[in-house]
Amino acid sequence: MPPDGGLPKGVYMKELKAKDLKKICDPSKFPFKTTEDYEFELEPLHQERGVNAIEFGLNVKSDGYNIFVCGPAGTGRNTQVNKLVNDVAAGQECPGDWIYVNNFLNPDEPIAIHLPVGRGIIYKKDIEELVEELKVEIPKAFESEDYETRKHDLLKEYMDKRDVTMQDIEDRAFEKGFVLKQSATGVILVPRKGDEPMTNEEYEELEDGEKKKTEKKKHDLHIKIEQVLGEVRSMEKAAKVVIKELEKEVALFSVKHIIDELRFKYREFEDVIEHLNHVQEDAVENIDAFKEEEEGAQQGFFGMKGAAPKNSFLKYQVNLLVDHRHSKGAPVIREPNPTYYNLLGRIEYVSHFGSMSTDFTMIAPGALHKANGGYLILQSMDVLSSFMAWDVLKRVARNHEIKVEDINEQYRMISTTSLKPKPIPCDIKIVMIGPPWLYQMLYRFDEDFRKMFKVKADFAVEMDRDEQKIEKYAAFIKVRCEEEGLLHFDRKAVAKVIEYGSRLTHDQEKLSARFMYVADMLREADYWAGKDNAKYVDAPHVAKAMHEKIYRSSLIEDKINELIDQNVLMIDVTGKVVGQVNGLAVLDIGEYMFGKPSRITARTFMGKGGLVDIERQVKMGGSIHSKGVMILSGYFGEKFAQDMPLSLSASICFEQSYDGVDGDSASSTEAYCLLSSLSGVPIKQSIAVTGSMNQHGVVQPIGGANEKIEGFYDVCKIKGITGKQGVIIPGSNIRHLMLKDEVVDAVKKGKFHIWPVSHVDEGIEILTGKKAGQKGKDGKYPRGTINYLVEKKLKEYNDKLKHGGKKKADKKKKKK
Repeated sequence: MPPDGGLPKGVYMKELKAKDLKKICDPSKFPFKTTEDYEFELEPLHQERGVNAIEFGLNVKSDGYNIFVCGPAGTGRNTQVNKLVNDVAAGQECPGDWIYVNNFLNPDEPIAIHLPVGRGIIYKKDIEELVEELKVEIPKAFESEDYETRKHDLLKEYMDKRDVTMQDIEDRAFEKGFVLKQSATGVILVPRKGDEPMTNEEYEELEDGEKKKTEKKKHDLHIKIEQVLGEVRSMEKAAKVVIKELEKEVALFSVKHIIDELRFKYREFEDVIEHLNHVQEDAVENIDAFKEEEEGAQQGFFGMKGAAPKNSFLKYQVNLLVDHRHSKGAPVIREPNPTYYNLLGRIEYVSHFGSMSTDFTMIAPGALHKANGGYLILQSMDVLSSFMAWDVLKRVARNHEIKVEDINEQYRMISTTSLKPKPIPCDIKIVMIGPPWLYQMLYRFDEDFRKMFKVKADFAVEMDRDEQKIEKYAAFIKVRCEEEGLLHFDRKAVAKVIEYGSRLTHDQEKLSARFMYVADMLREADYWAGKDNAKYVDAPHVAKAMHEKIYRSSLIEDKINELIDQNVLMIDVTGKVVGQVNGLAVLDIGEYMFGKPSRITARTFMGKGGLVDIERQVKMGGSIHSKGVMILSGYFGEKFAQDMPLSLSASICFEQSYDGVDGDSASSTEAYCLLSSLSGVPIKQSIAVTGSMNQHGVVQPIGGANEKIEGFYDVCKIKGITGKQGVIIPGSNIRHLMLKDEVVDAVKKGKFHIWPVSHVDEGIEILTGKKAGQKGKDGKYPRGTINYLVEKKLKEYNDKLKHGGKKKADKKKKKK
């Protein structure tokens, strides 16, 4: 017989005892009566591999060492990430504030300035106070006596020069016989008579010669007058320049000492000094805005508000983009909705009478701005399902800068003018949480991902069941009770929860690391304890919670069992039948899995068709199931076709199967069917079978052993317990048994049986009550054994095919 996988010799021919079916947690080992009394000095319950990887990634400062935390939901990924990141961030310095200010040289490109923690809001208020002070000081300066005197002197000097020049031209015109008069169109010359200008009638009475002389003089004077008026205009322009310089001088005098105070206050920050210099220059250049503020919104058509007047002082304001004055340590940002704009920030717009406008004060920060200098925690599925979010995250990580951009700019057919804020340099550690399959897909198909996320933190669904982990499980229960206000658990209830943790893993030596499900069980047990007005949660309350959880999800299972009870789905649990066995399958309906017996039949006959898998022929069988059937061919060929061809046609069928079949856990079951059909020895219908096999006939472990055993037990209860019913399982599945108490009690009382096997020969002996048989030294199987009968049948098939369907014996009789 092939090796049994290293397990003790002969163990499989013995029934399992009740103690083998479930690993009991001894409540007496707990150093408390209830979790209320439990005092522990243990680290929180966590997964060492994943935690170590996260700690490594958080402490490596090199580029690209961002962290991808992968594992199924409920394994404590989010809790551990939040705790570890917060612990590391708390010991680091806060990165400081970021502000946006107006770019006076290019208003479409606002300037970003970095300031120490808390200085951003201070600078913003300082600028606001500065503007308010300038609104007062500048008008006051222009109301001073000194300014009025100097302005009056400048104006008087100009007026005197102009008057002298104009008087000179008037005198010259008078000498030439003209009077100089001012009109709306300028200066005109009128001929005079005596000291008075001529009338039109008097001018017309002049002789033609006299008129020509007068017109010539007039023309010459006009040329001279134009020269003089040009000089007057130049004097006026020069006077305005001088007055403007005076105004600037006065404004600078009133502005400079105020801004100098801020320059001294922010002398350490070059960008701030440069901004203050631009503010001073602009204020001096635009003193009229400070002299007289504009009134409210203009009235549009029919009294409606038109476009809002431009705020002349808006350009001096400060946009406090990131404010860390209340932060302690490095920022930790969790973005629950990582859209493009929520990550990168946005430029907001305001609508006025159908037109959209914006300015640097309407730049809003994103999660990347807030997390700059710290940590950003994201859910990978949310990032990848949001349009352009993954692209912008990669771009920021690659370029180490955050550049606020309108996503529409990339898709507009016509380019429009908009703000283009200067980018902000960034240093962010990104922690993404997601499922393992997504990590594998990104790692394989996205080269940028490999460069960005060099640390993978794996969270498993299980952990070793040792004393330390059991103590931590108890501590976890206590913490949940205290944090959520649940009733405390007594020691028996704690033991029950630990057994439930092993049941979730289908392993006696493991505990579930899917703490979400364990916490749900605590909450539900607390509910049932509350219904009983109990002071503490005890073991029956946990058992009740487990039972009710199953009941809420087991409608389909109950319906199937009802059909079995009505014999609509035909399952026998008594008697013997040739070529028929009860196989066991698992149905997974999401939250709940349950076992379902299925009748498997085999029919064998003469031919060369080999094994025909009916499920595969009708395309209801999966590839793994088909592989299992092919393995049968290898097993039967090696065992029975060494001295002759395997002349056999056989069909295998899952009876009353109306949906897909997959998996190889029925391959040993199908082997038993074929052996029974070929040998003609009936199989006990009181025994169900599960287990895959290899080409050597070794029975291999399968999944869902607990559900399969319990599913057949439930059917036996419906049909009637006889005390002879049971299940054959692979011997290597013993450690995976965490059966419910009802099944364990039935085995303990001898009402139900579980046999572990390591080889197909062992299983067929249990099913038929006959020896399988091993080849002797003569190469033959012992007479009457299963293998002997099978080999005999196959030889008969071979002889018939060789002689046209007639036996050699029949030919010999004819010769005689």
